[in-house]
Amino acid sequence: MAKDHYFDISAKLDMMEMKNAIEQAKKEVSTRFDFKGIMTDIDLNEKAKVLNLSSSSDSKIDALKDIVISKMIKRGLSPKSLDEVKTEGISGGNVKVVYRIVDSIEKDEAKKIVKAIKDAKLKVTPAIQGDEIRVSGKKIDDLQAVIALVRKMDELKAPLTFGNFK
Repeated sequence: MAKDHYFDISAKLDMMEMKNAIEQAKKEVSTRFDFKGIMTDIDLNEKAKVLNLSSSSDSKIDALKDIVISKMIKRGLSPKSLDEVKTEGISGGNVKVVYRIVDSIEKDEAKKIVKAIKDAKLKVTPAIQGDEIRVSGKKIDDLQAVIALVRKMDELKAPLTFGNFK
């Protein structure tokens, strides 16, 4: 009798790596010539899962975001982990942008993923388990085909990871 194989699809984010990326971004901003004498702030709130960037203008905010994203990529984190919530003006003509840190798959996205897997007509069984999706099947090749299928789905917002492959 063949044993079932499975893997989990999740959107876990390593917060330690995120903190390291933020610290590296702060160091780079402190040494860059174009940020000398300008108010800049990069603030990560772990409990609320929020990243705040503030600076003197929209162009400086864009530069800050580019620095943070480049540091995230170097540490193996997906830029899809940041979802812009709002942009607001703060005192002194400065600008503040608030990003939500995405570290779970929303129910709508989970349903889209399960539907896409079922529509592919592979001999696998997807099941939503909390903020993860477990895909099980008899053949490892089918599971690998599912991973390839899900990676090609561009409309997903969550940074997906595939783990617990057994």
